[in-house]
Amino acid sequence: MPADSKDTPEKTFTLTNDQTGESVKLPVVEGTYGPHCIDIRSLHKTTGHFTLDPSFTATGSCKSKITYIDGEEGILLHRGYNIKELAKESTYLETCYLLLYGELPKKQELEEFKGHITNHTMIHEQIKAVYQGFRRDAHPMAIMCGVIGTMASFYHDSLDIWDPEQRRISAHRLIAKVPTLAAMAMKYSKGQPYVHPRNDLSFTENFLHMCFSVPAEEYKLRPPVVRAMERILILHADHEQNASTSTVRLAGSSQANPMACIASGITSLWGPAHGGANQAVLEMLDEIGHKDNIPEFIERAKDKEDPFRLMGFGHRVYKNFDPRAEVMKESCDEVLAELGIDDPQLELAMELEKIALNDPYFKDRKLFPNVDFYSGIILKAMGFPVEMFTVLFAVSRTAGWISQWKEMMEGNSLKIGRPRQLYTGAPERPYVPIKKRK
Repeated sequence: MPADSKDTPEKTFTLTNDQTGESVKLPVVEGTYGPHCIDIRSLHKTTGHFTLDPSFTATGSCKSKITYIDGEEGILLHRGYNIKELAKESTYLETCYLLLYGELPKKQELEEFKGHITNHTMIHEQIKAVYQGFRRDAHPMAIMCGVIGTMASFYHDSLDIWDPEQRRISAHRLIAKVPTLAAMAMKYSKGQPYVHPRNDLSFTENFLHMCFSVPAEEYKLRPPVVRAMERILILHADHEQNASTSTVRLAGSSQANPMACIASGITSLWGPAHGGANQAVLEMLDEIGHKDNIPEFIERAKDKEDPFRLMGFGHRVYKNFDPRAEVMKESCDEVLAELGIDDPQLELAMELEKIALNDPYFKDRKLFPNVDFYSGIILKAMGFPVEMFTVLFAVSRTAGWISQWKEMMEGNSLKIGRPRQLYTGAPERPYVPIKKRK
């Protein structure tokens, strides 16, 4: 495979063995932004050693031109564009195009892209039978894991991962069909009839219509709600090499088909430590129970000995503030004003936000509300059941997953992922027949 020009840099890092005095020089690779990376690919061959980095939190697993995050400064860029600008000025489909192809589309390119996505929103009729195999009370994420993988058995004409045109078709199909499948999962859990997609609606309008309309009456699309849903989709479209994206890339490295890769991402996203943050916010509000109890729980959150934590405040990546939260708060205020919902839990959330934002403890530690705090409130106000929250995350993140997969497949260094380990088990020992075991 031809090497990237930046794989042969002038800068090197010298690693020295304290016991033998032996040294090895390793290349230092620079990106557009962010910390430089020490290229350790030759380390084992040169020294016989591997590196140990549990959870890969200090290891760059790939090169990517898609998303950049600076957690210290609260910056999130997609292909160089600030997420706040995209969320306020762009649309979800325009953001999808940007993630997939690297540039914002011209008017004609966007119209053609919209046409491709619209033409793929319907699903094969036989896929409906797959839903009938699930219990009525099955978790929607369990359904999504199954049906996304099942897609590979229906769309044989776009599974050749080496054909650029088939990769393009698969990307468009997934972006278009995952919302349809997600809406069907919601309808199935409610015992309501599935709603077919409508070509006269925008991507986001169509998704909301499939989720909430019923044959008995027309569903009214409210602009602030549509705008909030659009922003939720944009703000969650990609987030660099997180657990689910890394899962998609690892599955893709084995040359698995794109449907299988996206299904693997959904299984990773299902974990509560990854995709369940906005659901955890509402569960926390249930635990607090009433506005009068907020001071008690604020004090508990400050107590290191107390297991209670304020969910939706602070972020593992963003050490200053979550750049997505500002936009999400704006939409949160708009949606609540538009719907005029009288919900004690939502009132509790707003009171908690106000108190926490003015508490020196949280201000000094930069524990500001993050995107999950506001998105959970918005989705509840819209009428989505809590178990659908992670499914909506998957709908949005499909664009990022397939863009990351596409970038990997089009690169020049595709190699099956094979992490190493530090074995700490028993040394080799002889087999003892069962009659002689004590």
